[in-house]
Amino acid sequence: MNPRRFRILVIDDEASVRENVVRFLRLEGYLPSEAEDGERGIQAALRSPPDLILCDLMMPGIDGFGVLARLRAEPATAGVPFIFLTANVDVEDARLGFLLGANEYVTKPFSLAVLGTIIEQKLGTAKDQG
Repeated sequence: MNPRRFRILVIDDEASVRENVVRFLRLEGYLPSEAEDGERGIQAALRSPPDLILCDLMMPGIDGFGVLARLRAEPATAGVPFIFLTANVDVEDARLGFLLGANEYVTKPFSLAVLGTIIEQKLGTAKDQG
């Protein structure tokens, strides 16, 4: 069995981004699930806490900041690594994300290989470089 069978929740209102990330995660041996908006993402995370969350920042309804704040307030999801995926490059928004408890802030467009490396680092599954 693949030791990287971690469950990763992808929350993004942009279907093409969400689908590409989910496809990549499956190919890498992860178990992805997805949500198309913040409220559905919160419900999915609380119903079955994932090992890591990838979340868009700017979404209609509850934005990524709201998702992060709600999940950090819940014992079941408070410690789940949380990575923002966003087209927003505003330094103040990144700072706010980190203050709310985000573990990483990745700007779109991003390389799937780089995203994979970041995920491995956050989950402690980085491959040996030896």
